[in-house]
Amino acid sequence: MAKTNMIARDAKRKKLVDTYAAKRAELKKAGDSMGLQKLPKNSCKVRMRNRCKLTGRPRGYMRDFGISRVTFREMVLFGLIPGVTKSSF
Repeated sequence: MAKTNMIARDAKRKKLVDTYAAKRAELKKAGDSMGLQKLPKNSCKVRMRNRCKLTGRPRGYMRDFGISRVTFREMVLFGLIPGVTKSSF
């Protein structure tokens, strides 16, 4: 389980990205680099980190499912993901 402050920080970044997305796109289209610099750093989409939705683990993230490889394996073993089975028992 990731630290709760890291999960909260990433959620805050996501909120800022959503808030400033339209303004950032408008400034990029106009080529206004000074205007882009005045926006908050965390409003840039590149600063977000893919994290597991259940545990917050930042590494081993599987985009198709939105969870980490460890959580994915546990869920497959318990049959919680439909259509996915472990190849051998």
